[in-house]
Amino acid sequence: MEAPGFWDDPERSNNKMKELKGLKGIVEGCDKLSGQYEDILTLIEMGYEENDQSLIPEIRGELDEFVARFEELRIGTLLAGEYDKNNAILKLNAGAGGTESCDWCGMLYRMYTRWAERKGFSVEVLDYLDGDEAGIKSVTFQVNGVNAYGYLKSEKGVHRLVRISPFNAQGKRQTSFVSLDVMPDIEEDLDVEIDEKDLRIDTYRSSGAGGQHINKTSSAIRITHIPTGTVVQCQNERSQFQNKDKAMQMLKAKLYMLKQEANVEKLSDIRGEIKDIAWGNQIRSYVLQPYTLVKDHRTEVESSNAGGVLDGNLDTFINGYLKWISAKPGSGNMG
Repeated sequence: MEAPGFWDDPERSNNKMKELKGLKGIVEGCDKLSGQYEDILTLIEMGYEENDQSLIPEIRGELDEFVARFEELRIGTLLAGEYDKNNAILKLNAGAGGTESCDWCGMLYRMYTRWAERKGFSVEVLDYLDGDEAGIKSVTFQVNGVNAYGYLKSEKGVHRLVRISPFNAQGKRQTSFVSLDVMPDIEEDLDVEIDEKDLRIDTYRSSGAGGQHINKTSSAIRITHIPTGTVVQCQNERSQFQNKDKAMQMLKAKLYMLKQEANVEKLSDIRGEIKDIAWGNQIRSYVLQPYTLVKDHRTEVESSNAGGVLDGNLDTFINGYLKWISAKPGSGNMG
């Protein structure tokens, strides 16, 4: 009997096709850059031969576009982590502050979905909990696209907002915090041992948008890994069994990444770096009042166009992080 071929395994075949698509994109990008480089040289030669200064603006525009494309391609070479090419799973949690923090959580969710749209990525909501009055208390969603995790791993941490609160009748300035956890969607079976006795599995009624089955049955699943305090939730699948399978996949991926980050052997020690969702722990601040400024406190990258950033224009911060982390001694670009 003939052994199953590579293409007979749907999961491996799908992963390989994603990788081939990514490599094809890189080659096409290099070809376009090469052609654009030749066009720029031709324009420069024409300008010299004909002493035509009117070509200068066109040459400058072509050169600016070339530099931008080259930089984007160069950033792609920094995505060398083991799981950088994978889809990404993001979980936003509103911090203390009630309605204000929940509104900020909703704003961040919109920011990341708009960024995904700009990249041509798709977004799938896995778990969703509305705020009591407005916004979102917590949301877990998956961003599907080549190198999604490689880009979005830069966003893990606490995000701080400063603005005049629309929920404060006195118009006072308010500071709000939301934490974001990011992990790769690892489809293969990971070598992570989980004792059933260490798990607490709860079922609850689904909430939020997600299909006709939502709010009809207690099919949503919450799994707590007691030794590490890690919690994963899933409610978007059609059945409780499917939600449990997806949640277990997320739990294994989370524990695996924590173990890598902490670089320890005992599972009980892989909690990693846990930060409070509060002042002093933020990775990035978004100031809307009394001035507008978004600043990343790790890389010092900043932008005065806060509205554009909140509308999904995140590449400057993501690229800045990838350069920063690659320059750190012994970074290893873990992904």
